Amino acid sequence: MNNKNNEKSIRSIETNGVEQIPDHERTAGPNDLFRLIFGGANTFATAVLGSFPVLFGLSFQAGVWAIVLGVLVGAVILAPMGLFGPINGTNNAVSSGAHFGVHGRIVGSFLSLLTAIAFFSLSVWSSGDALVGGAKRLIGLPETDLTLGLAYGVFALLVLTVCIYGFRFMLWVNRIAVWAASLLFLLGVFAFAPAFDSQFAGTVALGQTGFWAAFIGAALVAMSNPISFGAFLGDWSRYIPRETPKMRIMLAVVAAQIATLIPFLFGLATATIVAIKAPDYIAANNYVGGLLAVAPTWFFLPVCLIAVIGGMSTGTTSLYGTGLDMSSVFPRVLSRVKATLLIGVMSIAFIFIGRFAANLVQSVSTFAVLIITCTTPWMVIMIIGLIVRRGFYCPDDLQVFTRGETGGRYWFSHGWNWRGLGAWIPSALVGLCFVNLPGQFVGPLGNLAGGIDISLPVTLGLASVVYLSLLRSFPEPAAVYGPAVVARELVESSHSPAGLRSSPKKAGSSFAVEREQAPSPQQAPSPRQAPSPQ
Repeated sequence: MNNKNNEKSIRSIETNGVEQIPDHERTAGPNDLFRLIFGGANTFATAVLGSFPVLFGLSFQAGVWAIVLGVLVGAVILAPMGLFGPINGTNNAVSSGAHFGVHGRIVGSFLSLLTAIAFFSLSVWSSGDALVGGAKRLIGLPETDLTLGLAYGVFALLVLTVCIYGFRFMLWVNRIAVWAASLLFLLGVFAFAPAFDSQFAGTVALGQTGFWAAFIGAALVAMSNPISFGAFLGDWSRYIPRETPKMRIMLAVVAAQIATLIPFLFGLATATIVAIKAPDYIAANNYVGGLLAVAPTWFFLPVCLIAVIGGMSTGTTSLYGTGLDMSSVFPRVLSRVKATLLIGVMSIAFIFIGRFAANLVQSVSTFAVLIITCTTPWMVIMIIGLIVRRGFYCPDDLQVFTRGETGGRYWFSHGWNWRGLGAWIPSALVGLCFVNLPGQFVGPLGNLAGGIDISLPVTLGLASVVYLSLLRSFPEPAAVYGPAVVARELVESSHSPAGLRSSPKKAGSSFAVEREQAPSPQQAPSPRQAPSPQ
């Protein structure tokens, strides 16, 4: 990255919203994308996910395999979502207009918005709890509503400040956070090595009833972590030049998820120690409390630092996207900065109300899982669309809704593409039916797999089958596939006795094609010229 440009940008507030990023401002690279993804996951929140195999009764070795399997599968699914930003120069919600319609992309905006608020709240709560808990053991700080409230408030305001300044400042924070948090987690090796037993057997062994349910459940929990990033990658990758090799971008995404094995395995290893020395915490699903109970005194300071650094990193990567998504829904009313400030203030209020007035911490955790279940089929449709269209997109036509216009390649039926929506809606609903979170939420079909939560694979598979079937049965307009396809159809139609008859109103195509005078693909009218459907 251009350091001079980066330093200048850190001192100024980012003004870019969801409009296409100009080429001369795209100075980020795959390494920067790696830092943002890894930094956003290199926290106690991921360590908590790493403790789930022990909570499910698995041995340490089985837990390692479950986590590695889940992270790798999730990373492979996530990787293509990093390509939309460089191709279109905007976030993934706006890019989804190519497959859901320029109005239908609001689905992606609200999914991203809700996911970001949920994870921002959870990151502030978990980091604040860990900070106050560590300070209590380190210097005797009382753990009261006042101290917790101060911790939450400081975290939230710091995160909001970074997000208002924007992408470059957030990238600078994550550059520091990635290395600092990683070193602190690795320092935990020395803190817990004397008490660690790699032969920890758990309560369910291979061959016993319930083993595979626990193993698959733990793998799916690990898989949900990379999947949760799907809606956000375009927020960061839009600053990567469009000519950057696609394989480098996808490798950066996969490498960042592999790097999250550091907090994952930290959580798993320390959870086995908690299960032996303080089993009551495991029974109560209180990993952070158990970690503080078994940690040596000298490690309390690193715990506090991980809480601060990790909370900043996760909070910024979550809240930054909310400003973009809200400004994309109300582009003529809210700029990115105004939207970030509005959502930030609302989120801070929600954090305090949810923690002290309504006790919604567990409910928000459940809600985050349900939102991920709904986001997964949306991601699948995006990825299949990317492959089917061979990476062709018209960035200018994606901005039709932002500019308050009609028409363009992605207008479809009044701005809605029922092929994408027709695959997403039933897939999301069926996926929710298969969710199985004991004590939190169990869908109507949640017990069909013997208590295993198979919502993610079900919704992944169903979305793939339904969307491909709809594309095959009801082909999209040739315009969305690019000039080469349109030219081929023009050639083929010239040999047809009926000639080529196509109208802008048909399937929302922006191509005004007449039988007598068919323009070349390069002469397709802009969205402003495309008449709106009657």
